[in-house]
Amino acid sequence: MQKRLTVMRESLSFCRMCMGHCGVVVTTDDEGQLLAIRGDHDDPQTRGFACFKGLKAVEAARAESRILRPLKRQPDGSFQAISAEQALDEIAAKLALVRDAHGAHAIGGYKGGGGFFTASSQPLLQDLLARLGSPKYFSSVTIDQSAKTVAAGRIGVWPAGKDPFARSEVILLVGANPLLTVSHNGFDTRNPVKRMKEARERGMKVIVIDPRETETARFADIHLQSLPGEDPSILAGLLHVILDRGWEDRAFVAAHAGQLEELRGAVAPFTPAYVAQRAGIAADDLVAAARLFAHDCSRGAASSATGPDMSAFCNLSEHLIEALNVVCGRFLREGEAIPNPGVLLPRWPRHAQVMPAGRWWEGGFRSRIGGYGLIDGELPTGILADEILEPGADRLRALIVHGGNPASAVPDQEKIVEALNSLELLVTIEPFMTTTAQLSDYVLPPSLHYERPDLPIFIYESLVTHAPYTRYTPAVASPPAGAEVVDDHLYFWGLARRLGVELHYMDAPLPMDVPPTTDEVLAIAARHAPVPFATLQAAERGIYDDEPQYVLPAEPGNTARFSLLPDDVADELAQVLASDDGGAAFPYRMAVRRLRDTLNSAGRDLPSIRARVPCNYAYMHPDDMAAEALSDGEAVTIASAHGSIPVRVKTDEALRPGVIAIPHGFGGLPGQSDYGAQGSNTNLLLTTASERASINAMPRMSGIPVRLARDPGA
Repeated sequence: MQKRLTVMRESLSFCRMCMGHCGVVVTTDDEGQLLAIRGDHDDPQTRGFACFKGLKAVEAARAESRILRPLKRQPDGSFQAISAEQALDEIAAKLALVRDAHGAHAIGGYKGGGGFFTASSQPLLQDLLARLGSPKYFSSVTIDQSAKTVAAGRIGVWPAGKDPFARSEVILLVGANPLLTVSHNGFDTRNPVKRMKEARERGMKVIVIDPRETETARFADIHLQSLPGEDPSILAGLLHVILDRGWEDRAFVAAHAGQLEELRGAVAPFTPAYVAQRAGIAADDLVAAARLFAHDCSRGAASSATGPDMSAFCNLSEHLIEALNVVCGRFLREGEAIPNPGVLLPRWPRHAQVMPAGRWWEGGFRSRIGGYGLIDGELPTGILADEILEPGADRLRALIVHGGNPASAVPDQEKIVEALNSLELLVTIEPFMTTTAQLSDYVLPPSLHYERPDLPIFIYESLVTHAPYTRYTPAVASPPAGAEVVDDHLYFWGLARRLGVELHYMDAPLPMDVPPTTDEVLAIAARHAPVPFATLQAAERGIYDDEPQYVLPAEPGNTARFSLLPDDVADELAQVLASDDGGAAFPYRMAVRRLRDTLNSAGRDLPSIRARVPCNYAYMHPDDMAAEALSDGEAVTIASAHGSIPVRVKTDEALRPGVIAIPHGFGGLPGQSDYGAQGSNTNLLLTTASERASINAMPRMSGIPVRLARDPGA
């Protein structure tokens, strides 16, 4: 018998693992099955860069562990494959029962990273809940960097934006490592190492605040290698030095800021000597950083990532970062070109003026748990478990999870797992059997990245790309033979139709008589683009809108000012001064850490990723390892005031002493984890019962006081 020849095809597309959206070349066989992916060297944005995680999409698509048909939990806990139509019929019927018995507020949803990187369905979970009458929408955003939204609501916003990366003389990065994460709103992360080298060659200075000499910190002119969780004291110290020495932008502050003298008084205790003693840095380095940022350079902003936003006083840290930008006037001015005014979202006039502090969470719906309001339209995930467990008429009883893994991602893992287990209905849209999927009543498998048409994550387009750019990709691969997977939006459409509500996409109603195609939904998403959707589809490597947008003068009569020191910010500064962490009982501080090979809990089932990172080590400085008489690979127990986990230690000379850095996203369900095969979940060390931030209920996830003990059973 003659052997069948495989015909290979190459197509252009882009990765959807993270906000980097790297351009790639995809190779498939004549049945549309993925064979290979490589970076596209002709892509004008990423220039051939593609990371290890993104290139593993081939392995993910072909993985034996991939779910290819909808699953229904059986009475014995096993799962049985059923049709998508049967699954949607049953799920809709059960949602209707919950709604009729307990009201729409008993139904909620949680969206994770997988839901954000699917353009055709990105807003649909929240819209479905709204059409049903429920405000109980949660997402991974509020256990990530929602402090940025809080800061904007407390200090105000400059609609024209901050000094752009390409024109910056200096950047200040707080707890951010964009050279590894390929995602940061203050840095051009399209091929990040190359962008950093180019910026350094043109003379840009870099200041980094981080407990570890990260890949980014290696390029820094000044690295403040502080203890984790001390960002508020360092930022207050920088403001103290700047205001004490008169390095502020006096003209900008006089025109646009209020409460400067109140801020000056509030940061007065944060002298270089006090900050040095508290944060574990040199006082002279703090002064040098303030001089470089505020005195020696006049363009370039301060920004942050998860470091400060996952630590105590996260909202204060973000407020102080924005206060630095305000005090130093690091914003675009009238007549300057806006680097990326957006392509898919409608343009709007950007005036050189302040949009006053909105404090949006103080109006509208408030949760019965702690009175928390909505943060950018969603409830804080830090109260999700309480919304399910706390008795009451408003209690959550049914939850739809879209592309997320709250059973692993939400702090206080035992509590969130107890909550998920107590639901009357748990539905997960997910291609793999995650810890959340294991607890679910139904698992609905979506198509994967290259099997669907798509657009980049447009809700953040002005932050992610530093040029007015977007692109379309068709489906360039096919699901495996016999699979019953669909593009995510069809699950939401199917539920909406069965529940008798009209689904909307970004305020545009979807047809409810015939399922809309993915391209029809994407055409709605792209309706504000400067070219017709057909032109966008035909542009293989994207479109670049060359029509610039400029900052307009302030509107007549505008007198709004930044609020440099609202009362609650002043209270938080006083709390920092009074705080005292750990003591002798907990001599180390645990810091969050990301790895180049993984993204949260995604891809942990793939053999190639398991081979590279079989578990999450506890990284320690060599001096601490020596003091504890430990060597690489030894088993220990890490304990906080809330819980403990088993880990193995590993030396990392890039860490400062006194810090234990453990990557998150590992481990299985509580009591069922094999550390050697899965690692340990750091969320077992965390609590949502206390140490929860005001406004956004952000749990303390980094800078945790911990102690270490040898594992006697090792």
